[in-house]
Amino acid sequence: MHKLRLNLLHLYMGLFLVYMLAPLVVMSGAAFNDSKLPSIVPWKGWTGKWFSEMIADERMMLAFANTLWVAVAVAGIAVLIGTAAAILINSVSGKVRTALYGMMISTILIPGVVIGISTMILWTKMGNALGTEFFLFNPGLHLSVLGQVSYIAAMVMLLVLARLQSFDAGLEEAALDLGASHGQVMRRILLPHLYPAIGAGAAVAFFQSIENFNVTQFTRGGADTLTVYVFSKVRSGITPTINALAFLLIIVTLVLAVAYELNRRRKAHEEAAREAEARRAEALEEAL
Repeated sequence: MHKLRLNLLHLYMGLFLVYMLAPLVVMSGAAFNDSKLPSIVPWKGWTGKWFSEMIADERMMLAFANTLWVAVAVAGIAVLIGTAAAILINSVSGKVRTALYGMMISTILIPGVVIGISTMILWTKMGNALGTEFFLFNPGLHLSVLGQVSYIAAMVMLLVLARLQSFDAGLEEAALDLGASHGQVMRRILLPHLYPAIGAGAAVAFFQSIENFNVTQFTRGGADTLTVYVFSKVRSGITPTINALAFLLIIVTLVLAVAYELNRRRKAHEEAAREAEARRAEALEEAL
């Protein structure tokens, strides 16, 4: 019975990986198929022309640059807001904690279409009320950033808040008793403990922004992002240049993931080596 369960588990994992990776393989293969349709069937031979046409497509390159700009801005602002919110929620209790937590989490539950429309209406109405034509109150990529941050910051908050649960508050009290200022405690004790969660939150915010469509569609003004560009091409006809760009994004993502894992293992190995050295030194002192 145990062997049967183990085989079923392996079968499930295999089917799950096929389900997750097969679309990516098919999409990547279409980037090398010498066919005007983004498909691997029928296969008409290997080609690299779609990468050249991708680079020559100025609108796509501009949309890609806009996407990266928005994603970096969203990640930076979401990390600041999410980290601050997590620290604040972790430091209070009772009804205040529940209210703050509920306010932050509620944004994740709101549909993206509602957030996009609400963001556009809020800022344009503010501009009309103030009687100003300042760019901040007009639709554009800056409103896309603000709209996306309104719910992505909550995702960062959850990651940082989970990391805070393993933080020893006694370290802060000890540092303050020894004369450290609150700023020093934050910089040298709390933030170093939160860096893994902050890094993960920044990555989540970055990729959540790249794939966002609903909020961006209603707030972008006349600017293009990659998701909006692909949506517009659905009506006029998608070419394999989209597949070429997707293939490059997959490769970059895999490289970054492998680099992160190698760096994590290196640090874990160094930490294990330091702990082993400390144990040997302690054993040597006891022997003497």
